[in-house]
Amino acid sequence: MDLNIARTGTTPEVRWDPAAGVLSISGESYPENSFDFFAPVQQWLSMSLATLPGLRVEVSVSYMNSSSIKCMLDIFDALGDAHAAGKKVDVVWNYETDNPRALDLAEEFRSEVSFPFLVHALGS
Repeated sequence: MDLNIARTGTTPEVRWDPAAGVLSISGESYPENSFDFFAPVQQWLSMSLATLPGLRVEVSVSYMNSSSIKCMLDIFDALGDAHAAGKKVDVVWNYETDNPRALDLAEEFRSEVSFPFLVHALGS
């Protein structure tokens, strides 16, 4: 199943690369309704985790509002459930070294999950 959502001024790009087995989310996330924006991502994730042997999520988000953070936690909960069921899942969170808030956000997310979660500095 394909998933490609173009980036806008307030929403991130979401792209599935089936050859690499990578779901990437990049940009900024502060849509008027985060739950509406992330609903197709969560639906895709639910269906895909039922059939895929594993999944890597690569995140390069410089800013998220509080409702986007909640949606990302829901995504990480689904990944955690898949990991607990034996699926190979991991997250790579990329952040720019000149954006300490993005690092703080990544560290907060990492503290909430039990699956592999790498925080990677860009521009260092």
